[in-house]
Amino acid sequence: MTNTMDNLLPFYKFATEQVTVGIHAVDILGKTIIYNEKMKEIEGLNSVDVVDRSILEVFQFEQQESTLLKVLHSGKPVLRVKQTYWNRNGQEITTINDTYPVFEQGNLIGAIEFSRDITTLERLIFQPLKRNSEAITLSTIAAESQLMKEVKERSLKAAHVRMPVLLIGEAGTGKDLIAEAIHNQLSPTNEQFINLPCHSSDDHFINKFEQELLHLSNCTIFCERIDLLSIDLQNKLLQILMENRDQNLYIASIGQDPIDLVYQNQLSKELYYYFATMTINIPPLRYRTDDILPIIHDYFHRYLNRYGSTIQEVEDEVIQAFLTYEWPGNLKELELLLDEISSMITTESILKFDMLPLHFKLKVQDFNETSKKAEDFVISPDKELLPLDEYLREAEFYYLQKAMEKYDSNITKAAEALGMSRQNLQYRLRKMKK
Repeated sequence: MTNTMDNLLPFYKFATEQVTVGIHAVDILGKTIIYNEKMKEIEGLNSVDVVDRSILEVFQFEQQESTLLKVLHSGKPVLRVKQTYWNRNGQEITTINDTYPVFEQGNLIGAIEFSRDITTLERLIFQPLKRNSEAITLSTIAAESQLMKEVKERSLKAAHVRMPVLLIGEAGTGKDLIAEAIHNQLSPTNEQFINLPCHSSDDHFINKFEQELLHLSNCTIFCERIDLLSIDLQNKLLQILMENRDQNLYIASIGQDPIDLVYQNQLSKELYYYFATMTINIPPLRYRTDDILPIIHDYFHRYLNRYGSTIQEVEDEVIQAFLTYEWPGNLKELELLLDEISSMITTESILKFDMLPLHFKLKVQDFNETSKKAEDFVISPDKELLPLDEYLREAEFYYLQKAMEKYDSNITKAAEALGMSRQNLQYRLRKMKK
């Protein structure tokens, strides 16, 4: 047996040095015993900098952030972890790590980590899903749900009438995509689509916009989140739009019900009236789950064309996780998650649950543990009773959530159906979310 191992040792050493993943093995004390050429290339260090030294001496991360030390502590593998850290030379490194405990005769003797360098890839693809250089049109926006089909129909009408448009939706719902799709649907076409982020309360912002408008005509101008401007700047913006109303098509967006915003003095009533003729409500992703799978398949199809991804199908457990999660960040959150997943893909053809980032798996787990269904409120002999206050609080929150879903997050309609004032409903929802 010894002769066999002696014969194999040169082959093991050769394979370790030629493999295209970084290999870092440590003993039970955290001292390095294997540090291959690829790992040197990834981390910019030499073997003499690492061998026989604790990894805490070499790398500037806390103990709980080191996957090698986690495995040494738990004796369990930690797989598919994206890790960003700084080496001794101050260089930022991003890798995907698979880390395993090493046992000999049942005793833990160390840990070994296999690292894929994604530093360059991370910088390349971690960006919002904007179809790269492709024009965004109504036909390229996923719309299997009835709600999104209605959004597309109304957007088509908006393009035909060429009147000011107000897009209403939570952050991340894709208001910018709908605005650009309306622009590309125009006939005759406008020359440019210009995004004007209205996130400043500086007079200089509006004055600069006013000067630029002098040189713009036959353009589509998207005033993004006008409700984030001060009321004074909103009124100044309205004045500018009125003075140039015949030169360009103006589209604006806000983050919630305009009546609520006007009531809270966050939206100028006059500016709202300017855009109110054509309003389009864009539903949050949790209300249009029929669109999630088409979005995922479309993403990987385009990723295949651009980067050569091999993902052909999605595991049922992943589908279930995506469909039951509430997506508080909406489409933008889904896009960024897909970007992160894509940065970890090598040759896999099936997207499996263990390939999902750890932070997302934890969020799905937390949501599944805290989400309520109607049957949760049924009293039966085999269930323990909750304290009355807790039961009533959870039942009320469940009922209000279902009312909001029924009326597509329209506070006014939901409050009317529940027999309460808009202000009372808003107060209860805010209180329960804390």
